Amino acid sequence: MSPEAKGQTNGKDAKDMQEFKLTVASSPHVRCNETIPKIMWNVVAALVPAAAFGVYYFGVNALVNIIVAIVSAVVFEFLWEKLMHKRVTITDGSAVITGLLLAMCCPPSLPWWMSIVGSFLAIVVCKQAMGGLGYNIFNPAHVGRAGLMVSWPIAMTTWTQLNGTVVDGVAGATPLNVFKHGGTDALFNLFGTNDWGTIYQSLFFGFRNGSLGETSTVLLILGGLWLIYKGYINWQVPVIMIATVGILMGAIYGSANVALFEMMAGGLIIGAFFMATDMVTAPITLKGQMIFALGCGLITVLIRTLGGYPEGVCYSILLMNTLTPLIDRLVKPTVFGAVKKGAK
Repeated sequence: MSPEAKGQTNGKDAKDMQEFKLTVASSPHVRCNETIPKIMWNVVAALVPAAAFGVYYFGVNALVNIIVAIVSAVVFEFLWEKLMHKRVTITDGSAVITGLLLAMCCPPSLPWWMSIVGSFLAIVVCKQAMGGLGYNIFNPAHVGRAGLMVSWPIAMTTWTQLNGTVVDGVAGATPLNVFKHGGTDALFNLFGTNDWGTIYQSLFFGFRNGSLGETSTVLLILGGLWLIYKGYINWQVPVIMIATVGILMGAIYGSANVALFEMMAGGLIIGAFFMATDMVTAPITLKGQMIFALGCGLITVLIRTLGGYPEGVCYSILLMNTLTPLIDRLVKPTVFGAVKKGAK
């Protein structure tokens, strides 16, 4: 091998060693067969049933938005990493999750080019500009959704006619919005019945209007249970967040029916299982995650009852993301063998 080729090889090896630097620490060392791509693709698999139902129920435009959001998210990540001369990581599944979650949290009638804008905000502004996977402090998909909401509020709150249960072209005609502004009478009129059991059935299986992937409660719960089974998320987080909303809304309205309705309507289920449990933007410890979930539930209730929006899950999670470093600091576990300050 020539000296020039050897020098180039050594330079490449040195660069690879810098990118895959190992941190040596004292024992005990924990070993497992989990990898980032394996975890990410399992999350994608957990989301697929609810997304597929959204395509079945809302039609071709829903499928277009899912494809556009995913492809644009992957392309933006690829282009950024190429331009910044970083290792390309589009195969790890994280960009796919971001695009899929973004599409599932938006109306199925959203113009396809808005999905591209949302993916840009999520991948470039929120994720890559902060350093890439593991460094973003906010949930990327919710940043994309929030950006679209403040930029095109009408498009983000307009729903299409399907199966006779959705009001064609009426802005904000979701069950949450109807109940917030019209009460139970307006809600009964929307579903065409005053039987709470029938309304629960529509919310549970997904036959109602709303964002593309948030309608089917049962499929989202099954996906969340899969992640709990795999050990990727702690069950306490979704349970605390959902229960907080249900208990408080039931107490405010003095109705168990309203409590159950508020838990199944809107984006609470998808937010509690798939976004409040984000490994990057949520606290590290279980105690911290429980505090985080409680805060998300409280803020969701405040926005739903006192705010201008009928839904508060997106903003509650983003607001709690800002408190994650503080929560981690407050509940930091004691180092094994350490002596508390002031102890003798």
